Amino acid sequence: MTSPDKEIIERLGGAARVAELLGYDKEAGGTQRVHNWTTRGIPAAVKVAHPRLFMPELVGTNAAPAVEARAA
Repeated sequence: MTSPDKEIIERLGGAARVAELLGYDKEAGGTQRVHNWTTRGIPAAVKVAHPRLFMPELVGTNAAPAVEARAA
């Protein structure tokens, strides 16, 4: 069974994309950090800091607009 956090990361485009959305440097291990969350879970502090990405049901929106806004 896939963990809910792994599903969130996959829905957002994978570890590399989530690392990019969060502003993590890929060369400094940002992608690996996010990939680790697929088994360890996304840290609560990260979820709280980025609710539109990780808790859209609480902010009354879906993640797609947040992803599109960051990509622009």
